[in-house]
Amino acid sequence: MKRLARLAIVNEFLDGLLEWVQAIDPVLRTVIAGLFIILETSVLIGLVIPGDTVVLVASTAVDSPVEYFALALTCIVGALTGGSIGFWIGRTFGPWLRRSRAGRLIGEKNWQRAETFLDRRGGIAVFISRFLPVLHSLTPLTVGMSTLRYRTFILWLAPASTLWAFAYVSVGSAAAGTYRELSDQLSYAAYLFVGIIVAFLVVVWLVKKALERYAARHGDHSGDGDTRTLED
Repeated sequence: MKRLARLAIVNEFLDGLLEWVQAIDPVLRTVIAGLFIILETSVLIGLVIPGDTVVLVASTAVDSPVEYFALALTCIVGALTGGSIGFWIGRTFGPWLRRSRAGRLIGEKNWQRAETFLDRRGGIAVFISRFLPVLHSLTPLTVGMSTLRYRTFILWLAPASTLWAFAYVSVGSAAAGTYRELSDQLSYAAYLFVGIIVAFLVVVWLVKKALERYAARHGDHSGDGDTRTLED
């Protein structure tokens, strides 16, 4: 009986949480997610509030194919817009920003890591950085200060942003949809929801660790100063 009571409490809590998110107007919810994605790659807000979290929460309220694709496409456009703004800021104010108080708080080590990784791997670094903490916010700025062309930057950022957006929106909406479908049939439906989210986050963590090792391997050695060429 105690176990059933605990399950009921968990289900009630999850019901309330999902209903709270779903109560937000779908258009507003989608716009908020898009704005966070823009800000995290243009003005470094992603160093404080990861866009991953915002998108995952917003995706739990997806209630139709239209909302699903609207959220995913908004996140992609947001990532490309934020990256473009970050590129422009880096091209225009990059050196000043790096020397500023905000730039010093980020740490010269992180700036150097982003710069060296980009120098050695070029567009590949742009693709991989979309999935890595800190680098996904610093790379657009760093590209703006480099010799890499904007067209090349966007061509690498677009597929990375698409993969990232559809992964998070798909998992969040699938987990919430599964819970809503089974909550009246299974007392442990909430644990299925949590299990799906946790399993996804574990996979994301493992992928990030592998990518971080790759980035560190190439970020520890200086390149030739030409981000348009790849180096062994």
